[in-house]
Amino acid sequence: MDRYEVVIIGAGPAGLTAATYLGRYRRRVLILDSGRSRAAWIPQSHNTPGFPRGVGGPALLENLSQQASLYGAQRRQARARRLTRMADGFEILIDTAQGEVTIQAQFVLLATGVVDRLPDLAEIEAAIGAARVRMCPICDAYEAIDQRIAVLGEGDLGAREAAFLTTYSSDVTLLHLGATETLSDLASLSAHKVRVEPIALADLSVGSERVRLSSPGAPVQDFDCLYLALGCEMQSRLAVQWGAAHDDQANLIVNSHQETSIEGLYAAGDVVRGLNQIAVAAAEAAIAATDIHKRLRARDAQAQARL
Repeated sequence: MDRYEVVIIGAGPAGLTAATYLGRYRRRVLILDSGRSRAAWIPQSHNTPGFPRGVGGPALLENLSQQASLYGAQRRQARARRLTRMADGFEILIDTAQGEVTIQAQFVLLATGVVDRLPDLAEIEAAIGAARVRMCPICDAYEAIDQRIAVLGEGDLGAREAAFLTTYSSDVTLLHLGATETLSDLASLSAHKVRVEPIALADLSVGSERVRLSSPGAPVQDFDCLYLALGCEMQSRLAVQWGAAHDDQANLIVNSHQETSIEGLYAAGDVVRGLNQIAVAAAEAAIAATDIHKRLRARDAQAQARL
């Protein structure tokens, strides 16, 4: 059975940053990569530190991956299915192309992130790649200054995002799925001069060139970009199933060193809090990796003293 000092579950910015730190701490690390990172959706990020001219998500992930590999981090295409507590760490059941395998680790870092809820619209991926459809106003609303912005949402999440975007444009429309009675504060939207239009999803079309609303009996409306405010699914299942403390949105609750309520299980990045920022993920990964290294050093010293 393969045994590692640290297994990192997730190969996005948090997981890859942690792997670089731990590799430079000369620790034996395995990254479990279950598929496409959320960061791969980013056409161009202009708020990632150190990239004044911007960086695309795929390019950033490739650089982070190369950096982690440079310091010895191993990577495996696999999905973690179950964590089992051992006396000195964890057993992790993983699914690989060859079948189920069990590995062991003294510490585990969850960097599994979130998955965006996408609307069932044709050409949605092409529209995201062209920045016609966007998912993070904190990340890229600056690039939408003075544009005609639409927000697709249902309930107060969409309302909050639409109000936030009025910092950048005076032309913001909330395309609301369902009855507007589910909006708790229409007065606030009115104060922000956000137009609210109840729509059916079938009336909306997106692509790399445009976002268009064609409601029956109403003029066709085109928008420069569409922000999705449909929420995310937290990828915290492994920890939550085992009893890790979390909030009502399934964000894992961690201490100042990024350790969950389960000893030896750490978490970093989007799976921890709702800010969903690359810089935050990298910082949390560095904090977690450093604390894990300190604890491994203490274990090494105890083992040496017994010799």
